[in-house]
Order: sequence, then C-alpha cells, then structure tokens
Amino acid sequence: MAILAGLWGLAWLLAGGSDRSIAAPPPNVLFLAVDDMRDWVGCLGGYEGEVHTPNIDKLASRGMLFTNAHCPSPMCAPSRAAIMTGLYPSSTGLYENSQWWYPNLPGVVTLPAHFRRHGYYAGGAGKIFHHTAGNHPPNQWDDYLPLRFRNDGWFRGAKLNYPWSKYVPEPKQFPFSGVAGLSHENDWGSLPIAAEDYDDAVSTDYAVRFLQDQHEGPFFLACGLFRPHLPWYVPQEYFDQYSLEDIVLPEVPKDDLGDVPEIGQKLAKQRRDDYLRIKRADQWKQAVQAYLASITYADAQLGKILEALDQSPHRESTIVVLWSDHGWHLGEKQHWHKGTLWEEATRVPLVICVPGSQPGVCSRPVSLVDIYPTLVDLTGTDPGSSLDGESLAPLLKNPRQQWERPAVVQFGRGNAAVRSDRYRYIRYRDGTEELYDQQVDPHEWNNLAANAEHQNAKQELSHWIPTKWAKAAPAKKAFDFDPDTFTWREKKTGTVSSGVAE
Repeated sequence: MAILAGLWGLAWLLAGGSDRSIAAPPPNVLFLAVDDMRDWVGCLGGYEGEVHTPNIDKLASRGMLFTNAHCPSPMCAPSRAAIMTGLYPSSTGLYENSQWWYPNLPGVVTLPAHFRRHGYYAGGAGKIFHHTAGNHPPNQWDDYLPLRFRNDGWFRGAKLNYPWSKYVPEPKQFPFSGVAGLSHENDWGSLPIAAEDYDDAVSTDYAVRFLQDQHEGPFFLACGLFRPHLPWYVPQEYFDQYSLEDIVLPEVPKDDLGDVPEIGQKLAKQRRDDYLRIKRADQWKQAVQAYLASITYADAQLGKILEALDQSPHRESTIVVLWSDHGWHLGEKQHWHKGTLWEEATRVPLVICVPGSQPGVCSRPVSLVDIYPTLVDLTGTDPGSSLDGESLAPLLKNPRQQWERPAVVQFGRGNAAVRSDRYRYIRYRDGTEELYDQQVDPHEWNNLAANAEHQNAKQELSHWIPTKWAKAAPAKKAFDFDPDTFTWREKKTGTVSSGVAE
C-alpha cells in the first residue's frame, strides 16, 4: 500500500511523534473474522503439508503478521465477547457459549458501538459476536446482516438459538461424510446448492457491496465467516484441491496425556467420541481434508473482500484486521474440537494491515483482546473506559522491540494458560499445572511443571494469571428472550434489557 500521510492519529503513532494538530479524515476499519481457524495457513506454517491460503498470505505480506497470537478463550462466545469488549472473561464473567453478553453487560461499549460514538458508520455481516440469536443486538450497528443458516436447517432445531431458522428433516445424503453417529454438526461434504448460496458467500457479498459503495464518513465494516467451523460443508472444488494421498495427519503419542492433570484430561476427553468414530471408520484423512478445504474456502471469500477493497476508493484509507476466534484439535492430545488450553486450540492467525506502515513479522506473544486498544490507538479515538488488552501499535512500528507481556488464555472460571516467547504455562482451578518449553517441545508432549530447572519460568508466568475471577454471568436459561423485539427479561428479577436500535 502506498504511504498515506496524515491519517488521523496513525502517522503520529508510526512516526513516534506527538503533534496531532494536522489531522486528515480518520481511517476506516475492515474487520475480518474466521471461525475455528488454527495456525494451518501458509504464512504461519502450522500444517506440515501444503495448505492453500493465497489471500491470507498476501494480506500478511502487506501488513504485520503476528506469529504468536492467541485467543482470549478457546470457545466461540467467550472469545468473541472478549475481543469485542476488550475485556477478558475473568473481568466479565462470560465463560461459556451458554451466556448472552448483552443482558449481563448492557453498559459495556463494544467495538462497533465505540466507533459509532466517534462518528463511524458500523456495518457488518456473518459471525462477529457468537452466531446464535441474541448476540448481535441491533443497537450495536447501523446495519447488520446476521447469519441465518439457510442450507443446513437439520442442525438448527433449537429455537432458543435459532428462532429465525426453519428446521428441515435430514436429507437422504446425510451424513455427507458417511460416518454415522457423529455428534451435532460434525459432518463434512459438499451441499447440492450453488456456490453463491452458501451462507459465507452471502456474508461476503454484503461486504463486497459495502466496499463498492461511496461513504461520506469513516466506516467500521465487520465480516465474519463461519468456516472452517463445523459442519465442513463447502463446494466440491475446495475438496478437490487436496489429494488424500498428500494429507498429513497429526502425530499423536499414545502416552501423551500421562503427565497431564485430571482437569486437562477431562477437557481432552470431551468430543473424543467423534475422533474415535472417525478413526474407526478409517476417515481421519478425509476429515482433515475437509477441514483444509474449509480453510481454503474461507480464504477464497476473504480474497473477494480484499479485492473489492483494492478496487475501491477506500484502499488507501482503511486499516484491515484479520483474526480467528480460536484454534482446533484434529486428534492432538486425543482431542477433536476446541476447548483446551493447549497450542492447537489457542494459536490463531492475526494480521493487521495499516496504510503507510511497513509490513513485517512479529513473534512477540499477543492476545486478540489487544485488538480493541490497538484500533483505538490507530484511529485516534478515546476508549472511554479501561480495557484489559494492550495496544499493539508499538509492535506495528517495531516488531522486535522489547515486549514483556505474554498472551493469557482463559477457559472456564479459574483455568488459564500463559504463553510467552518460549513457554506455555497452564494452571487449572484446582492448582494443578502444566509447563511446556516450545523451543524444544513444540508439540507440548512433555509436561515440565515439576522439573526443578524450570521453576523460575513457571513462577514468572504464574504472575499473569488473574487473582480475581468474576462470578459466572447468568446463563440463557435465566432469561426470557424475545427475538422479535430483541428484549430480555430476567426471570428472577423481572429486569428487562432491550437491544433495539436507537
């Protein structure tokens, strides 16, 4: 990207100056999210085979690629709530997918609300907050196209989460994977529909049309792609890019969990039945192929959006942020899903592309909870309240500068991982621990928590684990939610919260 002098607050930050008296119009923000995408993208090298992500790789070459970025929580709703509020689960009490953020935190200022307060037009589509009903209140946006799941309604029978989706019986082809008995959503294949009718294609089209329009003022445009989240349903052309003969399966030592504490073993055991059924059906390679195909499908949708940006008048005045809410296990630690505190579930793609800045690669440990304060810095806006994250603007200027802060990941009340340049330290709510030296053990096979040589490292990292954990916020069952009026009534107190647009 060509240098754009005078972006409001941006040139000042990147040049290290202090005079903001000369201000150009504030920069736009293009906020791109993918779901369940681990570090299996070309520019991160997490997959030992070949993965096709040309558009993510191209964006990374134009911006700052953070190679040691980690999610706030390895589960969709708490991770996204943390990213969008700039607050960790330990501050909000939002620990699970079974919690709505708005009726529990009606006063919090989310990213779209923040930018609206500063004169931005906030538009979006797809999955930005969690995708289930009640997580995208209209009062957060000027316009929003939610994810409706028009093509796989046999998964969407729960009216609490999908009141707008029409349930349909399973098609005769189901399960498309041919593996019977898998848990909810864990299927893969190509649906008998046109490519443009896939849900992510609809979200992508919204973003493309938005970028093609003229906008009088600055905008915050968010587009959240559902893939590679389950089920792995994408057009056949993306499966065809991966030969089964070339699929590289994760190495899974039989005794890997022998030195893992009980809580860690329980987390690993969740959804293991899917893993075992897939293996018994001799479909492990096919499942990994489907995950890779879904990654490449998501990459193709991102490519359409980024091409629309490049061809628009907004190219030189738009900050681009790309992130994934958490990673995914494909058999590592004998686990199949997210929801652990190990590297496979926490390391994610993060790219920040700022007009006028030099591209680069940063290996410092960072958290996605840092995105909010970073965008506040880059746009010169006032956060209005304290945030848990740290602005990454200094690392955008110098990716090698000293950075003492590790990335903290929280899963459930009292469980946390701390990821530094070298180590991952995990402490569970009962005080049991894990410690891994990434320099010599990138697969995290050897728990060093009891090793005398590493006690100093463990002690240093333990200081970053919260000493206070917010009480878990009330779950969905504590409320009556009306999706038509977008209001919640707390059953116990009768308190009504409204998310209706102002």
